[in-house]
Amino acid sequence: MNENSDLRIFSGNAHHALANDVCAYLNIRPGEADVFQFSNENIFVRFRENIRGRDVFLIQPFSSPVNHNIMELLIMVDAARRASAGRITAVIPYYAYGRTDKKDQPRVPISARLLADLITVAGAERVLTIDLHAGQIQGFFNIPVDELTAIPLLADHLQLAGNAGVVVAPDVGSTKRARDVAERWGEPLAIIEKRRIGNNDRAESVTVIGDVSGRNAIIVDDEVDTGGSLVAAAETLLAHGASAVSAAVTHPVLSNLSRERLQNSTIDQLVVSDTLPIAEKRISGMEIKVVSVAPLLGEAIRRIHYNRSVGEMFQT
Repeated sequence: MNENSDLRIFSGNAHHALANDVCAYLNIRPGEADVFQFSNENIFVRFRENIRGRDVFLIQPFSSPVNHNIMELLIMVDAARRASAGRITAVIPYYAYGRTDKKDQPRVPISARLLADLITVAGAERVLTIDLHAGQIQGFFNIPVDELTAIPLLADHLQLAGNAGVVVAPDVGSTKRARDVAERWGEPLAIIEKRRIGNNDRAESVTVIGDVSGRNAIIVDDEVDTGGSLVAAAETLLAHGASAVSAAVTHPVLSNLSRERLQNSTIDQLVVSDTLPIAEKRISGMEIKVVSVAPLLGEAIRRIHYNRSVGEMFQT
């Protein structure tokens, strides 16, 4: 890409490595900005180069500490708007609060919608993200949202390793993304009927819809958080006759007891993306394969910058 173009890419502190890899893909240098926290925990942002009239992309996944990184992005957006940026795109590889997308209990918030409002009011004119937990989150924004998917990229690594047999959706809500992979490979689809218990991250897998007997099962999901759902799904599949279980998951949140659960699980291999920083790539003998989404994001940014179709990236 021409270094003299109007495109500028900046990063908050959530995931510098991913932002640098995106810039390397586009053959441009990362933008220079100061983003830090004062001793009183107030966040300060200053762009160290002229962005007046520029096409500015701000890369910031909502990784841990989630609320701090959200605030960093909001202040970066505001600073870019006040610096007269031509267009501001918030690149959010992982969108936190995605599970709070509806009122499923009395007197609870819709935090995913609130977060969308905050990003819009701050001054973002477009959002680029990867594998939202719920598709309807796109509708929470009154600005354009481009949702990419890393699932085919991740799942293809398992297929190339010879693990393909049956593609599994770990719950009904994940059926569409699992079906897309199954159709891509020409493999059968199975769905796990799951019941979540209360608000304490516990999930109980109930039964399997589809035939997994004697097959290698690949679970396809958008994120692995505590690992409870993934481990329960694997146990259910093996109980129904699956010969082996692997998983392709976009966002490696890996919070709380996830590593202990995965260590003691029956999952053979876990393939994730780098939408979130992941320090350890092995859990006591179970390798975690990390696939970069930098080329995916980089190509989408290039297309948005030149007003080309992003959807064409996924047409086969």
